[in-house]
Amino acid sequence: MDHTIDYRPAFALLTVSLDEGESIRSEAGSMVSYADGIDIETNANGGLLGSLKRSVLGGESFFQNTFHARTAGDVSLAPPLPGDIVHQRLEDEAMYVQSGSYLASDVALDLDTSFGGAKTFFGSEGLFLLKLEGTGDSFLSSYGAIHEVELTEGEHYTVDTGHIVAFDGTTDFSVEAVGGLKSTLFSGEGLVCTFTGPGTVWLQSRSMDSFLSWLIPKLPSTNSA
Repeated sequence: MDHTIDYRPAFALLTVSLDEGESIRSEAGSMVSYADGIDIETNANGGLLGSLKRSVLGGESFFQNTFHARTAGDVSLAPPLPGDIVHQRLEDEAMYVQSGSYLASDVALDLDTSFGGAKTFFGSEGLFLLKLEGTGDSFLSSYGAIHEVELTEGEHYTVDTGHIVAFDGTTDFSVEAVGGLKSTLFSGEGLVCTFTGPGTVWLQSRSMDSFLSWLIPKLPSTNSA
């Protein structure tokens, strides 16, 4: 399964070249185009309960698309927001992905919603994270550019929760408040995630929460006089 990623980092487009018999699974709504000889199947992967859990708790779509190649051809995919796409090959390992950053993956990879524990309660990723596990190719998307940070054993690295894309299953993490209690509860600021290596952390250069906080006060009011 070859691939190319064009127009990075602002308007990334993923093109996956499937050989005859190969398949790729993608988030619903991400398809841009596909070649003749490619069949598309839309279903609730993981069954009704698995798809419902992934949709309600993980923030992803209930249905997903699977592209099957009857003959060799290309499938192009893109995320809904302007930003980057990164490829990560998993080799019998796990990776945790924040809500909205999953784009596509090899059908051999298991995709499930994983409970992150009480320590994620105050994080923007919520109580649940998407978990990719197994061996195969995965593709993640972001709002803004993607920055990759490699952590050595025992190394600490702190990230604003709104800028997290994904992290290796080998890393440990904790969510904390930087400011005081008032700032944490009422300003929406001051929440960070501290990762401990070894492993890789993927960050996005922009935060949707910060953008919405800037945008919403500027929108015209719908109240009539």
